[in-house]
Parts: sequence; structure tokens; C-alpha cells
Amino acid sequence: MIQVKLFDTEHEKDLEEEMNAFLVNIRDSQIVDIKYNVAMNAEEEDEQIYCFSAMIVYKKK
Repeated sequence: MIQVKLFDTEHEKDLEEEMNAFLVNIRDSQIVDIKYNVAMNAEEEDEQIYCFSAMIVYKKK
């Protein structure tokens, strides 16, 4: 069965840590694809909000 795991953080290092923690429990052969996206939103003149997101598509054991 194909499954997905979604990740969404405000900092790229947090995304990296969360994904690596999940991938520890997944064999390489289970990974189908990994999608990555960065979005930015300027809320005020000097404030920018970033959203780092990823989706891991994998085969469930």
C-alpha cells in the first residue's frame, strides 16, 4: 500500500530534522518519491514568513 507523510515547518533545519527522524524507520526500498517546496509570505513591510514543506511517498510494510 502506498502512503504519504507530510511535513511543514517554518525553518529548513526543523524540516530536515523531522524528515530524518521519520526516514530512520523507512527502508530505502520503501521510498517512492520525495517532494519539496518553499513558500514565502510578506505579512508586513519588514516581516517575511517562510514555509518549508515536504512529502514523502512510500510503500507501507
